[in-house]
Amino acid sequence: MPSRTTDRASTAYFPRLAAERLDIALCRASATVARAADAHAGALGLGVGQHLVLKMLPEVGPCSQRVLSDESRIDRTVMVGICDGLEQAGHVRRERDVADRRAYAVPLTDSGRRLLAQAEDAVPEFLDGTFHALSPAERRQLSDLLGKLLRTEP
Repeated sequence: MPSRTTDRASTAYFPRLAAERLDIALCRASATVARAADAHAGALGLGVGQHLVLKMLPEVGPCSQRVLSDESRIDRTVMVGICDGLEQAGHVRRERDVADRRAYAVPLTDSGRRLLAQAEDAVPEFLDGTFHALSPAERRQLSDLLGKLLRTEP
């Protein structure tokens, strides 16, 4: 069991690291938020990837798993498992893509729409709990900065 001294040292180290190594600090913060998001989505019976796919489909429309994988930046082999789970639960279907008969389009079902609405209703409380250390203005600033980074990625 770690001592109190070790606990204090580790909680003081990472905030200081942000000033030196923004990349490492961002990775640590991302891992912390990812764990919280996994727990939150799991409580709803979803994985984070499944929630993302359900959220994307109304925006991009029925599309192939390849498009979902590319747009969400989720590995294609992982995307197969995500879509398998959503399909088995009745939240999406796979049907032949009319534009490319070799591919399957993944449309959202009514069940998927209901689950997405339930999951999205819980997001504000999750965000408030996860980002409680930031003021609303700081959250907007963080969102703007992350959006800027994501727009410039290769």
